[in-house]
Amino acid sequence: MKQYLFILLFLFSITGNVFSQTGNPQQYKYVFTVAKDGSGDYKYIQDAIDAMRVYPLMPITLYIKNGVYNEKIELPASNTDVTFIGQSVDSTIITFNDHTGRGKINTFTSFTAKIVGNRFRAENITFVNSSGPVGQAVALHVESDRAVFVNCRFLGNQDTIYASGENSRQYFYNCYIEGTTDFIFGPATTVFEACTIHSKTNSYVTAASTTPGKKYGYVFIDCKLTAAPGVDKVYLGRPWRAHAKTVFVRCQLGSHIVPEGWENWGNVENEKTAYYAEYKCTGPGAVRTGRVKWAKELSDKEAQEYTVEKVLGAGSTVVVEEPVWYQKKRDY
Repeated sequence: MKQYLFILLFLFSITGNVFSQTGNPQQYKYVFTVAKDGSGDYKYIQDAIDAMRVYPLMPITLYIKNGVYNEKIELPASNTDVTFIGQSVDSTIITFNDHTGRGKINTFTSFTAKIVGNRFRAENITFVNSSGPVGQAVALHVESDRAVFVNCRFLGNQDTIYASGENSRQYFYNCYIEGTTDFIFGPATTVFEACTIHSKTNSYVTAASTTPGKKYGYVFIDCKLTAAPGVDKVYLGRPWRAHAKTVFVRCQLGSHIVPEGWENWGNVENEKTAYYAEYKCTGPGAVRTGRVKWAKELSDKEAQEYTVEKVLGAGSTVVVEEPVWYQKKRDY
């Protein structure tokens, strides 16, 4: 009899715990505010992240008031469906100064912000790696699938944005991205739409490492490529790995873009596997007479495959997503 009672109590404790975890979302907090002046729930962004319920039953929103947040933050894989909303893009700043060669720091640990939890969204925030031109120094390391960045700024030098995650899809809309060498790099499938891409030195904009078999790598749509004064020799990209894919669609290319357009990273074999293309780009850097022969100009028919919907819908296991995860909720 005692054994029977023990089993019943044990089963009740398990089912009761499951119910409390899945059947009562109201007991958890889903809206947080961070403020440097102490007027929010927390003064530090990482403290707010640590307080969030993992695998939440409803989406979580973190409002970040204006201020300079000098901290290294990480949103783990268990923190899904999180949105960061800054008060204003110019004054809501997350910054840190790690870089390769600083102690045991390397490229992949040099981040200011690392975002791994899926279905992440950020609006009106500036992400900065303030270490200066000292080597690899990542401002944003994003592995999240279905990650969206709207009206954000990314400031750094070498390796500003690491678009990571071999099977991840990411969307940057109306963002400003600056850097020096390979300042957009990694294996993710990523769309940059209506963004400004600013080169600070003569070097390379992208260094995709698209994995073999993927249809898309980086796709830039209606973006503007600019440069600092005196910068006049910038390549659109070079392959960090052999099967790199990068396409520019209807972008404005400044005079800093070299006639060749693309570089093979010192390995002729990369020319056989890398896929580099442009479509109806404009500006002095878009003249194709000097382009490398192994890059191509898309036909009208080919260009139809390079829409936001087609690129970011690739590989999705969900037939219908409502609302569409990359949908722009606000106009900036």
